Amino acid sequence: MSNIIASPSVRALALEMGINIEKLARDLGRQSIAREDLKGGTPISRDVDKSAHWDVDHSAYGPITTEPMSRFAQVAAQNLTAAQMMIPAVTHHDRADVTMIESFRKRLRPEADKRGIKLTGLAFHVKALARTLNDFPRFNASLSPDGKSLTLKGYVHIGIAVDTPHGLMVPVVRDADKKGLWQIASEIRDLASRAQKRKVQIEEMGGASMTITSLGGIGGTAFTPIVNPPEVAILGITRTLITPVWDGTAFQPVTMTPLDLSYDHRVINGADAARFMKHFTGFISDPQRIMI
Repeated sequence: MSNIIASPSVRALALEMGINIEKLARDLGRQSIAREDLKGGTPISRDVDKSAHWDVDHSAYGPITTEPMSRFAQVAAQNLTAAQMMIPAVTHHDRADVTMIESFRKRLRPEADKRGIKLTGLAFHVKALARTLNDFPRFNASLSPDGKSLTLKGYVHIGIAVDTPHGLMVPVVRDADKKGLWQIASEIRDLASRAQKRKVQIEEMGGASMTITSLGGIGGTAFTPIVNPPEVAILGITRTLITPVWDGTAFQPVTMTPLDLSYDHRVINGADAARFMKHFTGFISDPQRIMI
């Protein structure tokens, strides 16, 4: 990790200009770099900049193989790097009682089979998030590039991160706040299926209010998702577990889903995030409220 003090925006600008901040700091005899210092920096090729850390002859240590990164993966890597450098992100970890949702899904299974729709827990999360975004409009917003204004959105579109063989894709459920659970579940399945086949259209991606990324089908108890700009927050979901919860007298087994909300600290503070998640988990623990 770099010991040079520089803001995320300065690091992002240096990356864009092709300037090595560590070298510039050494040349200036400084431990910190400001935006104005970049004017005197010498741009270097990105290959040379990367070689300082990654250009290693790995074959010197044993047998290796090499495979090319796809163009899709390269673009994703650039976007993730920029997001990580420019956004001062914080992650709020929480959990939600999904006992009622699981019971509700079980009762609806015969109808789901008749409809040919798999009613997943993710559909409930999408619906609950849409309702919560309506109640917390600052989370349904985007910060201007200069950081001087906030665009509040009059729509609620939820991005669904889909793990595919060719990389992560994020198709969007449009107007999720105006749709019922059956329609949301159907759209999630359709979008995820077509994403796997690279058949999602460009207009079906982008413009999300917030993205949900779920590892529930794989595992884990917590993670730190990277905010997907120009969104100001992202919700992560991991595997549902039976967890002992104290009821005031004894520990009771409760079905809980871990949740991870990463947010842009320039727009959202910790108290805002805690209130947002309390509101969201309230909908999840009592799903009938989502319908009201």
